[in-house]
Amino acid sequence: MGKSDETRNKITETALTSFRERGYEQTTIRLIASEAGISVGNAYYYFPTKNHLVQELYLRVQSEHRERVAPIFASTTDLPARLEGALLAGLDSLSPYHDSAPGFLSAAISPTSAVSPFGADAAAPRELAISVFRDAVDGSTNAIPAELRQQLPQLLWLLYMGLALFWVYDNSPGQKRTRRLASRGSKLFGMVLPFARLPFVRGALKEALDIAAEAQS
Repeated sequence: MGKSDETRNKITETALTSFRERGYEQTTIRLIASEAGISVGNAYYYFPTKNHLVQELYLRVQSEHRERVAPIFASTTDLPARLEGALLAGLDSLSPYHDSAPGFLSAAISPTSAVSPFGADAAAPRELAISVFRDAVDGSTNAIPAELRQQLPQLLWLLYMGLALFWVYDNSPGQKRTRRLASRGSKLFGMVLPFARLPFVRGALKEALDIAAEAQS
């Protein structure tokens, strides 16, 4: 690792620690530079705004998410089990930031926010997140209609985002309510999945998938 990479990594690690301990609002580039032992100008060189550091956080969380699901996906080809594992692994990756999550939510809630997970700036971490659910679907041996198999990863990612929103407000110990919701929802998904092959159900599912795709366009 070269000096430039070392400096960038030091800034990133310092920022992530500050996000966990202080939250989004109280973390500033100037504070990060001070704690990392570098000049403010040098910090701005690598990360022009705090929003760039948030995108780095998103990438770190999603990279950890992928690492956590790898052994789960290797252990089963059953889609509901893979989905449950993916959802719980995602919550585990988010868990260090639960106390500061409301600050991130307040910053991200605006449609024009630069830190919105649905925005253009978050394209890379968003695709990484969707790829987790794509792998969950592609590696399964369940019988799934072709059109559903193609669009299902994005729909599952949207459901995961809804679960993450519930997680932000979940003050139960260890966010047990959210984890229980993930497990029960995955099992319910497994119960209804076989019906996806029925013609009258496939039509309704296709409409739901089209709506989800339009919402993301």
